[in-house]
Amino acid sequence: MSFDLSVIPHKNIVLAVTGGIAAYKSAILVRRLKDYGFDVRVVMTHGAQAFITPLTFQALSGNPVHTELLDPAAEAGMGHIELARWADLLLVAPASCDTLAKFANGLADDLLSTVFLATKSPVWVAPAMNQQMWAAKATQRNLQTLVEDGVHVIMPDAGEQACGDVGLGRMPEPEEIARQVAGYFHQAQRAIAEKFGLLAGKRVVITAGPTREAIDPVRYISNHSTGKMGFALAAACYAAGAQVTLIAGPVSLDTPNGVQRVNVASARQMLDVSMSSLETGCDIFIATAAVADYRVAEVAEHKIKKAGDELNVSLVKNPDIVATIAGQEKRPFMVGFAAETQNVEEYAAGKLVAKKLDMIACNDVSRADIGFASDENAMTVFFAESYHMKKRELEKASKQEISQQLVEAISDALRRK
Repeated sequence: MSFDLSVIPHKNIVLAVTGGIAAYKSAILVRRLKDYGFDVRVVMTHGAQAFITPLTFQALSGNPVHTELLDPAAEAGMGHIELARWADLLLVAPASCDTLAKFANGLADDLLSTVFLATKSPVWVAPAMNQQMWAAKATQRNLQTLVEDGVHVIMPDAGEQACGDVGLGRMPEPEEIARQVAGYFHQAQRAIAEKFGLLAGKRVVITAGPTREAIDPVRYISNHSTGKMGFALAAACYAAGAQVTLIAGPVSLDTPNGVQRVNVASARQMLDVSMSSLETGCDIFIATAAVADYRVAEVAEHKIKKAGDELNVSLVKNPDIVATIAGQEKRPFMVGFAAETQNVEEYAAGKLVAKKLDMIACNDVSRADIGFASDENAMTVFFAESYHMKKRELEKASKQEISQQLVEAISDALRRK
């Protein structure tokens, strides 16, 4: 499951496909762009239609395919001017030698060339052609003109070509092109978030997942936490403009985009990394991790062999990470989590005071629909009395949505601090 909130919604890509054997890769590229959340409309030249049909792109994009400049039906809805205005990015992949020459010299004799001249959006081209055509002086001259005009060129790969030649001219793989496009928009989003986001300029440290306390080299004590809530919150904080460090227990989740991750196993390791984060700078500390309350007093050096019907293991109390951080002289804004199975709000309110927290979010993990392994959650948020803020009920929603609501709650509290 991905908690990457930097997936790009409401961004429009016009993908232009020109004549060349690499046109088959463009079908895959449509899928990969849609995976990132883009809305994709496809423009095809006549040459492209010799290699792949418009119906293929219509099925993959979910949108009509545009092929003619003077199509009355198209002009009534999405003509070349409307396409040019609609696009947040014009991506030409593959870009044939002929297309590059048209662009460089300002020709406007088909739909694609007119969209190119009419758009104010960024234009990216991914040239694909025979290695000799790529090396030709005219092609390189045209490319230089386009670069000077502000067109971004995705350089071709080297390798064996359809004609049998070996050299530069292969269109990069669709996954790589889609990754570069998404990265471009991510960077733009990040620049805005760092300036105007709810947590712009804040340094956030989040603990997530379970801890493991070794019994012997084989066995350990742990719990059912999956880390999903903490990872979703890390993504939400980053999307809100924060610099995020995620201290993760043993979980099988991908690191959210832009988040710095530090893996730990035990409660004491998590505490050590948390304390180090205070030294490097921490404005907000969010403790979502389900930390083991106890650890084995003496870890066996070798695997404990089965002997008898009972095994007695002596446990000692683990340090309280949240209370320790909250007790520091230069304490950050403290957010705690309470995963309870009964008297949820009562226990959470008690923890808020006892651990000197600024805010606490609690949920009932005995509910199967919002328990540890669920992709959804429902929470109640309490604030310290000094903030004079009423508790907030966060109705059942995806953990991504809950995370965004928690970021809003943190931001509201910080404004009152």
